[in-house]
Amino acid sequence: MIVIRLAITELRRISAGVLPKMAILAMVVIPSLYAGLYVYANKDPYDALERVPAALVVQDQGATLRSSVPGETQEVNYGDEVARRLLEGDGGFGWVETTEKEAQEGVATGRYDAALVIGPRFSADLVSTSRFKPRQASLDLLTNDATNYLATTIATTIANDVRKTIAQEVGTKAASRFLQGLGVVHTDLTRGVKGAQRLVAGTTRLSRGTVELVEGAGRLAGGAEQAASGATRLSEGTTRLSQGADQLEQGTATLDAGLQTLQTRTASLPADTDRLASGAQEVADGNREVASIGREAAAISRVVVAQLGVARRSLDDALTQLVADGLLTRAEADQLRGQLAVTAIPVDRANARIQRAAAQLDRLSRGSAEVASGARRLAAAAPSLTDGIARAASGGSQIAAGSSTLASGARTLAHDTGRLASGTAELSAGASRLASSSATLRDGGAQLESGTAELRNGLARGLRKVPNLDEQTQRRTAQTIGDPVGVRDDTLARAGSYGAGLAPFFMSLAVWIGAYMLFLLVRPLSVRALAADGPSGRTALGGLVPPALVGVFQTAVMFAIVRFGLGIDPVHELATAAVLLVASVTFVAIIQALNAWLGTVGEFIGLVLMLVQLVTAGGTFPWETIPEPLRALHWFLPMTYAVDSLRQTLYGGELAIVARNLGVLLGVCLVALLATALAARRQKVWTPNRLQPELVL
Repeated sequence: MIVIRLAITELRRISAGVLPKMAILAMVVIPSLYAGLYVYANKDPYDALERVPAALVVQDQGATLRSSVPGETQEVNYGDEVARRLLEGDGGFGWVETTEKEAQEGVATGRYDAALVIGPRFSADLVSTSRFKPRQASLDLLTNDATNYLATTIATTIANDVRKTIAQEVGTKAASRFLQGLGVVHTDLTRGVKGAQRLVAGTTRLSRGTVELVEGAGRLAGGAEQAASGATRLSEGTTRLSQGADQLEQGTATLDAGLQTLQTRTASLPADTDRLASGAQEVADGNREVASIGREAAAISRVVVAQLGVARRSLDDALTQLVADGLLTRAEADQLRGQLAVTAIPVDRANARIQRAAAQLDRLSRGSAEVASGARRLAAAAPSLTDGIARAASGGSQIAAGSSTLASGARTLAHDTGRLASGTAELSAGASRLASSSATLRDGGAQLESGTAELRNGLARGLRKVPNLDEQTQRRTAQTIGDPVGVRDDTLARAGSYGAGLAPFFMSLAVWIGAYMLFLLVRPLSVRALAADGPSGRTALGGLVPPALVGVFQTAVMFAIVRFGLGIDPVHELATAAVLLVASVTFVAIIQALNAWLGTVGEFIGLVLMLVQLVTAGGTFPWETIPEPLRALHWFLPMTYAVDSLRQTLYGGELAIVARNLGVLLGVCLVALLATALAARRQKVWTPNRLQPELVL
């Protein structure tokens, strides 16, 4: 009760009269004006940046960009896009497009706070990577700290935002072109794989064909060798036939001469019939031998013709397969067939002549046998032999003529079969070379098949490594490559505006200023209480209550102005009010203790503490950025805990932190009150310094 009476007495003293009441009212309002004006003036300065003049100079001449479609190009001008974005209100400042000279003069004179110059090669440098001649595009930012330092900082931030936006757009377009190129590569590789598969199939068929060619060429070489051997034997037989025909020609000539002589000498027929019978028998025997040789020649000729036909059919089949496999043209195959047909013509002719000659020799043999028989009958029947001899003479002439024709045909046959033997030998050598070459072709075809298989497999592996993106995935991938990192703003507690972000600092500072101003009017200790020699604690508490009550009114008015006048809505209203009240009482207790102990010097120290706490409380920049001598004071000064607590209550932070901070503030308040009580006890003793202080304010 005594404390209350002391407080009421002090309140009556300071409120006696009109001017003291107005002074108290001013003390109540001034902290609210301080906090309110600061928060109002800084509520949202970034929202009014369009009123800050800035110059924009666009010199970009544009550039030509190769399109993703082959042969097509695209004209781009990123400088105009930047200008359009800034002039439409996306650039923060109030941008004015002007010339470079006017921009420099405007920044120098303060007409413009900043100037952004887009050079003539801006677009060309941005697309230089597409030509693999990279050049970094640049924006020239002209600022003047003599005009406004923060304007320079904001202009730098805006320029960086423009750079980031343009880099993101250009990067996205470049990535899109790259991904489109990958799509073209994937399509071409797909066609390449299909072509390689067809090539592998073709080389497989070619390999099988070359194997068959080797087998056919081997058979052809074997048949040609047999044909050459048969033609050689045929040539030898026709040579013997020619020799026999020559002998036959000579024999028939002798026969003809003998018959003619016989005809003229028929008078001596009885005596000569025996000799005639013997000669006729010899002729018959010779003709029989010649006929046997003719039949052998005819048989050999037929074998040669048959073997030649087999060889022609084998060669024709081989040539047909070579044409089908593409190793020979049809014209070359027809030429080979024609040459073989020309070679076979003499053989066929010789065979026909040999067959006719053999038939004639058979007839000659039968005739000579009949002559021999007739001679024998003539010997038995000499009287009737004259007419027979005449007929024999006539037949002998015919035989002589036939044997002469046979001899000529045999010689022709021998010559033609010699040519046939030479041709079949050449055919055999060519077939051998063909067999050897086809083996090389077979080995090359196998290597070609292996190589095309490796090509197909390599293209298939490359195709699997090249992505095939749909249009949506390609667009999203390009956007991600152009802007790979995004920041998700997951704020646990949000201030809402720049002014609301500074409100804890301004409100805490206003509470300190209000507490400081109170002791310009209120005494820290009641003189009456000191004179009454009451308890020191009661005297200290009696001196604390009056300014603390005024401080309650200060915080109430300030809270109402911030809450309802400026629209800053605390998440925890009651906790905010409690923090302000505890901070006000604590600050009043600290300044009371300073004044109680040091008087005028204590008031000065209170002002110094306010200045120190301006930088150590961390109300604007993080307290970790404070230089080391001041950073050490951060946790030892009470405004730190007031600012931290108001941040938690205004933005929806942790109430546990608020409770801890309030505990610290109440502890500081109790310590200050104890210090004031000690000062009250000390001031019960009057000293010369108290009676005559060195400094009075």
